[in-house]
Amino acid sequence: MRLSGPKSSDADMVFVGFLTILVIFGFVMLMSASSELAAKGFNDSTYYLKHQIMSGLIPGLIGFAIGYFMYYRRWEKIAPYILIAGIGTLLLVFTPLGLTLKGGTRWVNLGPLSFQPGEIMKLAFFIYLSAWISKSQQRGKSFWGGLVPFTILIALVMFLLLMQPATSMAGLIFLTSLLVYFTSGAKVRFVAALVLVACLGAIALVSVKAYRAARVSTFLNAAAADPLGKGYHIAQAQIAIGSGGIWGVGLGNSTTKYYLPEPMGDSIFAIISEELGFAGAIAVLLFFLAFIWRGLKIARNAPDNFGRYLVISFMCMFGLQTFVNVGAISGVIPMTGVPLPFISYGGTALAVFLTMSGIIVNISKYKR
Repeated sequence: MRLSGPKSSDADMVFVGFLTILVIFGFVMLMSASSELAAKGFNDSTYYLKHQIMSGLIPGLIGFAIGYFMYYRRWEKIAPYILIAGIGTLLLVFTPLGLTLKGGTRWVNLGPLSFQPGEIMKLAFFIYLSAWISKSQQRGKSFWGGLVPFTILIALVMFLLLMQPATSMAGLIFLTSLLVYFTSGAKVRFVAALVLVACLGAIALVSVKAYRAARVSTFLNAAAADPLGKGYHIAQAQIAIGSGGIWGVGLGNSTTKYYLPEPMGDSIFAIISEELGFAGAIAVLLFFLAFIWRGLKIARNAPDNFGRYLVISFMCMFGLQTFVNVGAISGVIPMTGVPLPFISYGGTALAVFLTMSGIIVNISKYKR
């Protein structure tokens, strides 16, 4: 395997431009959504902003630089070790280092440093999956050599995530994996079987946990949902979205951020809609679409299958996570806790997204 790489051309600066604007916009909205809450809770209006810079932007820029300067085929060579490291970080949540917040043990606490292993697993898993699929075009067509090991691998990761529980993250990784598996030429009946098993599993997961059943029930019976009880989150989100009108109430002028759960986190799209209006919200969505389209163009021009599947997996994750976040806060799908890429508060997520982006930009330098 070549590790030095062929002679590279210029990186895709359009993709870099989209990425830069998304990150800057994310910090603007984070400051707008959190400044007064931070001042009230920590006597420092920039508390959340500074925390996002220290735990997300700085490690993310380091990750981006590594991804940008390191020839992408090196990731293929070390993919098994990266997967093992990712699984190891997931196991840490079940040790005394595990930190329980908001009803789940999804964080690892290392004194002044805390991180979310599930986010790191996204990067590790898709590097390994892309390397595994690219080794043989028969992976998607073979039952014993393709479907069975793929199912075992994804089941192991799903199990560790669901034990935390990190149901939304497990679902995103599964759906993205399925899309990558399908694009590799997998037989339709294999994909259909996995979808069927996933649907049955989802029904079982909803049935065994009351809070999941409550979310689905609230979604299905939105009109009858108690706006002060189980339907509070979606009710406040819809008030925020509706209050923005066409042009919004102006940056920093949101009032529902004082009542909306996670205004700078999972609910930040509602704040965007209120402050920038319907026009601003649509502009943000169109910008995400342009960003994803540019990434998929890089995938199409990638020089080999590993690069192609790696970019596809990262861009599918960006796209699906954006859809789930916006869909949940808009009432299109049941409420779930998924951050909006590059915009929501969350250091580990931002660091991982930036690292993924650095790898994508590196791949863009090596075209067919």
